[in-house]
Amino acid sequence: MGWKRWVIAGVIAVALWILSTLPFVDAANHVQLLEQLGLNLRTALVQMGAIVLMFPALDSLFLKPLREGMSERSRKIEETYNEVEGLRQQMNTMRSEYEQRLVATEAEAREQIQAQIREAQNLRTQLMAEASAKADELVKKASEEIEAEKSRVMIALRTEVVNLTLTATEKILNENMNDDRNRRLVEDFIKTVEVPS
Repeated sequence: MGWKRWVIAGVIAVALWILSTLPFVDAANHVQLLEQLGLNLRTALVQMGAIVLMFPALDSLFLKPLREGMSERSRKIEETYNEVEGLRQQMNTMRSEYEQRLVATEAEAREQIQAQIREAQNLRTQLMAEASAKADELVKKASEEIEAEKSRVMIALRTEVVNLTLTATEKILNENMNDDRNRRLVEDFIKTVEVPS
């Protein structure tokens, strides 16, 4: 495509240069307006031919590399933009994955905390039940021991009262009252007089 421009520019330049050599150009140079402006048609045509040839040269030497550079720069900017866009999408994906993991971790932590609380409450209930059972058992055992001790003391007290009564009666009657019949009579009497506990 670049050589076509050179050919077209060359044809136009040659045409202008050929025109500048034709006799009517000399006649046109003597027109009053051109003389007043200080223009020479021959020189103008030669210069126009040179300018026409400069366009493809400028295009090849400056504009084409400038366009290619700008195109390359645009391509790199577009690649960079696409890369940034890809990184942004990747970052958004990672952020949403992180948020999902965070939510899942928080839910798991809450579940573990709730499980620990339930376990602690169950342990507390179990320990309280065991403590209550032990306390009930200790109270029952203490009650049984108190009852047994009370019975033992009452038996000992009865025996002592019987012995004291027999001893007092012996002294009063000055006889031996140690036989079984007398002992039974005194015990029966004490039972009827005994105050209920």
